[in-house]
Parts: sequence; C-alpha cells; structure tokens
Amino acid sequence: MTRPVLYSFRRCPYAMRARWVLLHSGLLVEWREVALRSKPAALLERSPKGTVPVLITSEGQVIDESLAVMGWALDQADPCDWRGLLLTAQERETIQALIAQNDGPFKHHLDRFKYTDRYPGAVRDVHQQEGLAILRGWSQRLDASEWLVGDRCTLADVALWPFVRQWWIADPNVVDHCSDLVPLAAWLERFLSSPDFERLMVRRDPWQQEDEPVFFPADARPVPLEAPLFHLALAADWQQALKSGSYEVSTRGLSLAQVGFIHASRAEQLAATYARFYSDVADVLQLTIDPSQIAVPLRADPVPNGETFPHLYGPLPVHAVTDVGSYPPIKT
Repeated sequence: MTRPVLYSFRRCPYAMRARWVLLHSGLLVEWREVALRSKPAALLERSPKGTVPVLITSEGQVIDESLAVMGWALDQADPCDWRGLLLTAQERETIQALIAQNDGPFKHHLDRFKYTDRYPGAVRDVHQQEGLAILRGWSQRLDASEWLVGDRCTLADVALWPFVRQWWIADPNVVDHCSDLVPLAAWLERFLSSPDFERLMVRRDPWQQEDEPVFFPADARPVPLEAPLFHLALAADWQQALKSGSYEVSTRGLSLAQVGFIHASRAEQLAATYARFYSDVADVLQLTIDPSQIAVPLRADPVPNGETFPHLYGPLPVHAVTDVGSYPPIKT
C-alpha cells in the first residue's frame, strides 16, 4: 500500500494544525521532517515554494497549503464534525471568518511582533497591541463557551490554537498583564495538556533520501485487513444500529462524536476489555468486523500502558459486521 507522504516541520504552526487534523482523522502517513535551512530536493521538486506542510496523496496529488491538507484529511474522516456540517450556516460562516482573521491580520501582527528585525519599519509595540486586540476578541468569545463557535470544538479552534501558542511563547507574561485573556489561556491549555499534544510534537531528525519510511503518528500502526476485529456492544445499541444502518457508539456510554473513534479489539484483547467496561451489565454482544469492508480510516493507537488497540474513525456500517453473538459466549 502506498501511503500519503507528509513533509512537515515540528514547530511550524501551519504544519502543527495540519498534523493535528491528520492525527484526529485516524490517518497514517509517511512522515518526512524538514530542516527549513536545508530543504530536501524531493520536497522542492513537488512544491517549489518550499513551505510546509506539503502532503503527497497516494494518487500523487500535491497539497501544499495547510488548510487544504486539513480539508483533505477531514474528507477521509471527520468523526467529531469539526467542519461544522451539523451547525447553522451562520456558525459555519463564523468559523471561516475566524480562520481568515487568524491567517491574515493576526499572523501579520504576530510575525512583526515576534521577528521585528526582519521587517524594516515595523514597530514592535504597535504590532503587539494590534495582535492583543485580536486575542481579546477571541477571549471574549470564550467567556460564554469552552470553544470559539458553539458548544464544541470546531475547525476554528483547531486552526487557531497553534498560532495563539506561538504568541504565548513570544510574549510569555501576556496573561499576567491581561486578565481579559484568561479564558483564552484556559482554552489553549486544553490543547497543550491533551495527551495528543505529546503525540503531535514528537521529535525526529530531518529526513534524508536514504531513510527508511516512518509514520506519523509515530506511535500508531496500520491495522491488517486480513484478520477480523471485534467490538463489544450493548444489545440496545446494536438494535438501534440495525435500524439506522450504522453503529456509532465508541464504547459503553460514549458516542463516536464524543470520543472521535470507535474502540475495537483483537481477539486476545476481548476478555480484558469486557472485564474493564462490561462485566457488570447483561446483554453484551460481540460484533465480529471485517475490516476490509470499512471505508473510513482504521488505525492502531496506543493506550496508556503502551498496548495498541484498533480504532475506527467513523461509523461502523452494519454490513461490515459478519457475526453477532453473546459475550461471554454461551456455553452449550
């Protein structure tokens, strides 16, 4: 299987937000870290402008803008509806307006505040105040909600937070001086304290042509399509899936939209999964899944003890379930 190739730079906010979406879309790509002062010829051949991120799809398409990479990934899987397809038209317009404000005026002031000596005529204090004014507007939005648009994370949050982090690094005392930025600081901390932030920011030496392929995320693995997967489900949840045509429960009591993927197990993992989550309830079913019938991304991700479990980053179609039986199996 030819996997997409991602050229990236660890600290670049454009590359960070692209990797964040790839991570949460369940995709596994070949990862080529770039040294910006010595860009590889293979990158420049495919994208002469030499900026990151650049994604080369399995079909050879070159995508060299971060928002386009994010859009491509969400076309593969958007389990939490970050694009806001379930939101109102006005909310979707607000998402796009916030991203435009970030990528336009805010990035303009951020660059001239952080790297004043690179911009002749730039006045650092002026750009600091202009940038802070934008940050205050975002923080005010967060007074009423944990997220920028509506009551859940959207593409606006995902697209903006790496740039807010960059401002925090350039101006580390900003919250001490600006109490009205406390809501924004709490919002940013939700990203920085997430276990996925560590996965996002794994270090890697710059890629060389002779290197063996490595993956992003570095701790994830492909799921073989030849062996069946298994999922434990409550009988009532499975009956609902039969009516709708797809199963959208991540694990007991949590939905796909809440978690971002559906938990699955290999055969040898079922007993421990049952003991941890289902041993106190009746009517537990074992769903046998044919992974070759799954159209959305499948990826094996680690849990805190280091063991990897298969995760399905989208609804499970009922036609991909080849067998349904009680768990534990009824002895005859």
